Amino acid sequence: MSDTITGVPLLDLQAQYRPLRADILAAMERVCDSQRFIMGPEVTGLEHEMASMLGVRHAVAVSSGTDALLLALMALDIKAGDEVVTPTYSFFATAGAVARLGATPVLVDVDEATFNMDPAKLAAAITPKTRAIIPVHLFGQSAEMEEILNVASGIPVVEDAAQAIGASYKSQPVGGLGAFGCFSFFPSKNLGAFGDAGLVTTNDERLAKKARLLRTHGMEPRYYHHLVGANFRMDALQAAILRVKAPHLAGWTASRRANADRYRTLFQDAGLTDRVRMPVAAPDRHHIYNQFVIRVADRDGLKKHLDAAGIGNEIYYPVPFHLQPCFAYLGHRAGDFPNAERAAQDSLAIPIYSELTLSQQETVVNAVAAFVHRRVAV
Repeated sequence: MSDTITGVPLLDLQAQYRPLRADILAAMERVCDSQRFIMGPEVTGLEHEMASMLGVRHAVAVSSGTDALLLALMALDIKAGDEVVTPTYSFFATAGAVARLGATPVLVDVDEATFNMDPAKLAAAITPKTRAIIPVHLFGQSAEMEEILNVASGIPVVEDAAQAIGASYKSQPVGGLGAFGCFSFFPSKNLGAFGDAGLVTTNDERLAKKARLLRTHGMEPRYYHHLVGANFRMDALQAAILRVKAPHLAGWTASRRANADRYRTLFQDAGLTDRVRMPVAAPDRHHIYNQFVIRVADRDGLKKHLDAAGIGNEIYYPVPFHLQPCFAYLGHRAGDFPNAERAAQDSLAIPIYSELTLSQQETVVNAVAAFVHRRVAV
């Protein structure tokens, strides 16, 4: 591989947009001509298409991935005094949605290899106040759902699948394994909108009906309110854009998986596998690689080196929930969840988007190698 280092972005949305530009603009024009900008036939069409793609009975389009979690918990009647078990290592919305309802996030450590909720820690976290469990399919890989559901023993499980659309567990798509699945269409996701948007999925007709009611202020019919809900509606423009992009998701996912395999080969060829840990793809999982997260001893030093070389990278996530100031009231201290704390200290995401080229991947690996070998020489 060449020693020449040129910039590589963490994500290149332009590369995805260019071949779809005409179709996306036509979809947007269709919405503009209809003058129906919130809900309506575009949203209904997206819901039907997502339900079919994800193998679930019901899909409820919402305003964001965060609102998907909030709506699912509201549909389960989570309230002040309740406890909801979540991993301590995830995007903030996982625990934030619990706290917004006045409930208490009960935190558990993650599996050291996959970053997902450790089922072995889950049982000890369940109390008579536990009303829900939120496993996260972090970075695009399903949590160990069979064990989690067994431990839950009837307690509703809400899958945080914000980063995992198209992922599967033992050949079953995520989002239909628990009481609810919650997805995000944030622009950086594998299937991204042109702004905030999300989806709630379920196979339970009663829960689906309640979620739809809560999505529009608990209103049915117009101006008659049966529940205190909120405005979780999706914009028609986002739905129309997603309908153009969704048929391409399987191909994009295949490319991300191929890029992940190519990274493993390149890192091995560079002699780095003893100093750079690759993501672990657990058995019986279809990993979609929303992120490709490596682990190194001097993560912060590597980040500075990659920044200087113009190589896109990001720390997901630098501070676990139990060490966040807003959750100080939970009473945790450093050392309480060692796997999550180590992940926060040594993990770094590098580019993995589907349009990434071999040359770009070589540039990334060369940059990592230059840093690692320099540190060895010193």
